[in-house]
Amino acid sequence: MTQAAAPELSGPSMLSPRVLIPFMLTGTIWGSTWFVITGQISDVPAAWGVFYRFMLATPALFVLAVVMGNRLRLNRPEHLLAFGVGIAQFSGNFLFVYHAEAHITSGIVAVMFALLMVPNAVFANIFIGEKVQPGFIGGSLVAIVGVALLLVHEWRVAPLDGNVGLGIVLAIGGMLAASIANVVQANPTGRGVPMVSFLAWAMVYGTLFDLAFALITVGPPVVPQAWQFWAGTAYLAIIGSVVTFPLHYNLVREIGAGRTAYNGIVTVCVAMLLSTLFEGYRWTWLTAIGAALALLGMGLALRSKQRR
Repeated sequence: MTQAAAPELSGPSMLSPRVLIPFMLTGTIWGSTWFVITGQISDVPAAWGVFYRFMLATPALFVLAVVMGNRLRLNRPEHLLAFGVGIAQFSGNFLFVYHAEAHITSGIVAVMFALLMVPNAVFANIFIGEKVQPGFIGGSLVAIVGVALLLVHEWRVAPLDGNVGLGIVLAIGGMLAASIANVVQANPTGRGVPMVSFLAWAMVYGTLFDLAFALITVGPPVVPQAWQFWAGTAYLAIIGSVVTFPLHYNLVREIGAGRTAYNGIVTVCVAMLLSTLFEGYRWTWLTAIGAALALLGMGLALRSKQRR
């Protein structure tokens, strides 16, 4: 007797407004944040830049949770999960990313993060049983080749004192940390907590870790006086964090971690455009082919169906 085919991942269509609007919004906003981060780390050490971002974002998330009428009290398993997600997402991910952008351009880091769909799919299969089809694997391989071409170009044009290799390793570390956070929060314990309340507590734990990390690795706080720095930090905190993370994690719960990561296509387009306009990123045949393959591969992966 043959085994029945696994049902397709339940949830709304990718083209329904409840999915498409937050999908496009998070991709567009996050595409702009890569460039803003570059300006932040030019004024303060990266560790303090991360702390300042979430120092502003955390109370704003709690206010949002109260306005929405969400419960703020978490039980022990929920706090433990929030702690793990907070360390992975709001510490590990962002500390890796901010330090990576000191070595490679923001557009390239964004392109690398567009491959978040790959570890998301792997971890989702391991932790919550989401299955992927061969089309997803094939598309992801094409995208990886494209990203590799972009990184080859970045390596060639790096200044003599640059460390592109370190930047790549840091970006990969940030991608893996974000992927773990994306997937584990969608387990039954996480689904039992209102999203904004859960993220607020996760951000508390992440921010406390960021503070300790900055004090230990950098020393006393560096407090910029320029209003541009604090305007950028406010944008990253409120628009790039408080607005986007609840939308993003709700998408993970509704359409799965793998498909949610496809908003990286939107993010890449915005980030590379801004990097070209403001960071002096120079296009060559190598980078054009690499970008085309990356987008083509992500598009092919998008067409495949995830199954649970």
